[in-house]
Amino acid sequence: MPGNERTLLNPMQMAAGVQALAQSILTANAGAESLALVGVFTRGVPLAKRIAAEIEKLGGVKVFLGTIDITQYRDDLNTFQMVPKLEGSDIAFDIDDLNVVLCDEVIYTGRSVRAALDELLNFGRPKRVQLAVLVDRCGREFPVQPDFSALKVTLAPEERVAVRFEEVDGQDACTVQTQAPAR
Repeated sequence: MPGNERTLLNPMQMAAGVQALAQSILTANAGAESLALVGVFTRGVPLAKRIAAEIEKLGGVKVFLGTIDITQYRDDLNTFQMVPKLEGSDIAFDIDDLNVVLCDEVIYTGRSVRAALDELLNFGRPKRVQLAVLVDRCGREFPVQPDFSALKVTLAPEERVAVRFEEVDGQDACTVQTQAPAR
């Protein structure tokens, strides 16, 4: 592991975090017959799938699974040297009057969540929208807080949380990386 990277969660802690998120979501939505988990591309998608699998193990609730692409709703697209690949959103069920849980690997400024809400509302009017994240990094720029998080951290401005999932990156890891100062 490079000297500028330290572990926040090892693979076993990540799995335990996913299990805790699933249990918290079920508890907060007690009595609901169904739930929708919507993963934000890219790494919110495997998180949503893992949480859905845990909820299905616990039973009693029908789980709908969708994906959301926020690329067109980002307020920082003009700062990218290369525009991210457009994945497209896939919500193949009616979200009207449904409890929807947006899933993303990290919340920091809140801007991605704002973009995800804009895209989500194009699909209908949910009964309730909640937010589940693996890591809640302090430092909001928007008044958005997660309903569920596995870990909360405060980091220096030059640090960033990097979450990797086996499905996307070939390994499970959650680290803090220190970025070189801008020149």
